[in-house]
Amino acid sequence: MSLSTLALDLLVRKRCWLLVALGALLSCGCHSVWALPQGAPETVCDTMLPFHAGGSVLPENSVSPFSIETSSSVVGQGQTLRIDVTGAPAGLSFGGFMIQARNRNPPYQIVGQFSPSRDGTVKLMNCENSVNNSATHSNAGPKPQVSIDWQSPVDFLGQVVFNATVAQSYNQFWVGIPSNPVQVVRRDVSSAAPLPTPSSPNNNNFNYASTRSPYVPPSYVAPNAVAASEDSFYDGCGQSKNCFGFPNGCVATKSCTSVSAVTVRGDIYEFELRSGKGTNAAYVALGLSDDAKMGEDLTTECVPENGRINLYSSYTSANPYSAVRVNVPQNSARLLNASLVDGVIYCKVQREPLTVVQGRSFDLRNGAYHMLVASGSSLKENSVGYHDIGRLPSGSPINLAVVQDVGGSSQLLVRLHGAFMIAAWIGTTSLGIIFARYFKQTWVGSQTCGKDQWFAWHRMLMVTTWTLTVVAYILIWVELKRAVWHAHSITGLITVILCFIQPIGALFRPGPNDKKRPYFNWGHWLGGNLAHILAIVAIFFSVKLPKAELPEWMDWILVGFVVFHVLVHLIFSIYLCINHWQISGIASDRQQSQRINTFQMGDMTHHQQHAMRNGMSMERKMDAPYAALRKGLLGVYSVVLILFVVVLILLVALAPIEKLFE
Repeated sequence: MSLSTLALDLLVRKRCWLLVALGALLSCGCHSVWALPQGAPETVCDTMLPFHAGGSVLPENSVSPFSIETSSSVVGQGQTLRIDVTGAPAGLSFGGFMIQARNRNPPYQIVGQFSPSRDGTVKLMNCENSVNNSATHSNAGPKPQVSIDWQSPVDFLGQVVFNATVAQSYNQFWVGIPSNPVQVVRRDVSSAAPLPTPSSPNNNNFNYASTRSPYVPPSYVAPNAVAASEDSFYDGCGQSKNCFGFPNGCVATKSCTSVSAVTVRGDIYEFELRSGKGTNAAYVALGLSDDAKMGEDLTTECVPENGRINLYSSYTSANPYSAVRVNVPQNSARLLNASLVDGVIYCKVQREPLTVVQGRSFDLRNGAYHMLVASGSSLKENSVGYHDIGRLPSGSPINLAVVQDVGGSSQLLVRLHGAFMIAAWIGTTSLGIIFARYFKQTWVGSQTCGKDQWFAWHRMLMVTTWTLTVVAYILIWVELKRAVWHAHSITGLITVILCFIQPIGALFRPGPNDKKRPYFNWGHWLGGNLAHILAIVAIFFSVKLPKAELPEWMDWILVGFVVFHVLVHLIFSIYLCINHWQISGIASDRQQSQRINTFQMGDMTHHQQHAMRNGMSMERKMDAPYAALRKGLLGVYSVVLILFVVVLILLVALAPIEKLFE
């Protein structure tokens, strides 16, 4: 045989390898479909990666334009189901594909058998030492749709998911495209609702009552549609996958505002994220953290942009609310599936087991990390915005491959901070101001520790306020470990500063007859009242904080307190005005009496002078008018105030309170 004949024979025998090599060289300039002309080899049964993907060509990490549709969501043992591989929009063609049906739960084995297609476009494969349990293309020509018949096993019960790899061109392919779960039931159960008979591949006029709706890109999802993962997201939580969301404990009740799930199969790490209904989330994210605090964490973000869900891999900086995408390898994660339905974000992401960012290694195989779920309503130029919808880290670091019930971190310090601030500024401060303003002429002559009763009570209550405020401020710093600026923190900081300097200013109080005393009185009054007002405003702001997990109707309880407090002040002020008028009238009568009685003191007998002095002394020791009414109103105010404080502290301590009534 001549050398030229031998070369030609070798060229014919190895044409598929030459096509692949030629495709690699010309991939940037060619537009035709490149796939192995005789289908995928059985060496890729586990990875489902195209033959050439082991090199520099990586799978797409965007939402696949192709979908896997099943003719029914339920099939009996040993019965047949039709599987369609289609593109959207209609007519979008592909060249190569590979498809398998796997158990949705561990050990995730391949199940069932495929049947040869009528048009010869399908080649059957033998994976995991089983016959015809996978399928691939038989030719690399463009095809808008492929229909395959799959027979369920007779010895299997449970859910299966069809996973496919679809290649649109040599350098553009999607791996692991999932179908909706299909339930394999006993044949006698499925007979109650007959399964549709697979129709001809060319017959598109079918309508199955239980068939999944054709795939539609997220930008075209109907507003009243229901996300495919809505009902099944929590399936397998704590059994085959780790689930975690907020508020804490929401996975058990399937009521998470935002939730994540991690499924591990060997070196395959799949992350699912979903936002809650009605949250108007601009993103949902999951961070992997060493310390449960935001900063130097690897995050996975799913962000709706321009009508589709985009995937970003970010690294949180020292600023806890800045997750930058700079220097983060975006090919370390790829998007498998996503949807945006009724404002609910859903995405399924596969991450590499090892990601290195700025010298830090995130080793999912051997490392243990806190899961940190967050979502927010805003975006920044190169990152997500503040997690104003919510954020919660897991209570302890976990190895993602170890399935367990994942709980949130302790909120004890946050709860104590809120309880102490409510006790201080709703309770002791409000009562202390009442004593100082309206009870200086009550309990006259009665003292405690050498001080008038009103002053002793005022000082004790305000010292309690100061102590609770300082302790609460320290607790929140221990919890956050860094400054966080928003309306609540700013008003709270001003309140703490005013509270801190009030007793210091009191140490330099001028004497009663000092000409500077009025300036001190006005400054002390202004500082105390301003701190009280700002503290109540800060408590209003705290109701909106996701970390507080307080019910929105708590605002109405606070409004009720403000109305009650102002009403009591108004009543006391009316009493005070009446007292001033009466005292002014008595003083006027005395002046007139003194002008009429012009006799000299010397004309009075000794007993008359002594009696007059005793009368004046007794008058100075008498309470101002309406003392009994003031004391009664003070008692009512104290009881109602305690009720407000107890209710508000319970709302803080038991947050989220709604869980108690579910």
